[in-house]
Parts: sequence; structure tokens; C-alpha cells
Amino acid sequence: MAKQKDSLEADIKRLHEKVVARKAKTVNAEGDASLRALHKRLKRAQRKKRALALRLTHAQGKKKEAKPAAAPAAAPAAAAG
Repeated sequence: MAKQKDSLEADIKRLHEKVVARKAKTVNAEGDASLRALHKRLKRAQRKKRALALRLTHAQGKKKEAKPAAAPAAAPAAAAG
């Protein structure tokens, strides 16, 4: 079987740590091609996460607003019984 992919948050965190470590090691951050490539991968992952969150928000439609109002009404009835 193929190796399961890491979650997007874990990937972003790992890339961020790599970028910070590489930036601390290098003298000329602007001239380091590998650092630039890592930074581009980090930004691509962040864009992907942001796009996914926006897509999920739009897919929920008006449900997101109605859900919190319905949840507290059910809680007191369960506590009274």
C-alpha cells in the first residue's frame, strides 16, 4: 500500500520549521535557491489550506448560521430529562 499523506496542517508546520532553520543557517537568504524553493512550497500549502477552508464555508451555505441557534435549544431539554 501507498504511504498515507500527512495532513495539510502538519505539512505546513514541517515546512515552516524547515524554512526557519534554513533561514537561520544561511548568510544571504535572498541568494539561497533551496530556501526560496522551500518558501514557495510553504506558501503553496498555505494557499491550498485557505482555498479548502473557503470552499467548505461556501459549501455549507446558510447551514453554518442556523446550526449554533439550534444546538443550545436542544441542550436544556436533555438536561431537564
